[in-house]
Parts: sequence; structure tokens; C-alpha cells
Amino acid sequence: MASSSSWTPKQNKLFENALAIYDKDTPDRWHNLARAVGGKTIEEVKRHYELLVEDVREIEAGHVPLPNYKKAGLGSKGYCSFVEEEQRLKGLKLQ
Repeated sequence: MASSSSWTPKQNKLFENALAIYDKDTPDRWHNLARAVGGKTIEEVKRHYELLVEDVREIEAGHVPLPNYKKAGLGSKGYCSFVEEEQRLKGLKLQ
């Protein structure tokens, strides 16, 4: 099967699901991940994993801003931060 450097949303989802199944102690982990995704070589899967790990490091270090999420009933503005939404939901639970 021909490989490609771009990943489709379906391949990303298959990759994420396979990561949950094949942990770091799984024999032939990279082969199993590549097979689960389909259309990717072992090297492409390893590189995709390295990029994912780097993304997680950047997020955890606070280098990536949280996105704004649409908040129901806000009219024309329509957006608030995840933290604001979380606080709003906690406030609803307290009432």
C-alpha cells in the first residue's frame, strides 16, 4: 500500500485507538500501529508519534493557548474560554 506524509482524520483516529491498545511494552508495537492505521510505514508512524509527544509537551508547558469554545446563549459574541465554561458549569452544580 502506498504511504503518504499527510494523515487523514480517519487515520489519526485509528492511530489514537491503536495507541490505547499497543502500549510501549507491546512486542512489535510500531508494526502493529502501522498495520492498524493502514497506508503508513513503521517510520511514518514513529514520526507521527514523536510529533504527538512534542505537541503534548508544548500544551503541558503552557506554550499553546486554549481555544475558545462556543457558549450557548451568548448572542453575537458566542465564545468563552474553556476555563470560563468549566467555571460556569461548576457554578450550575453548586446551585
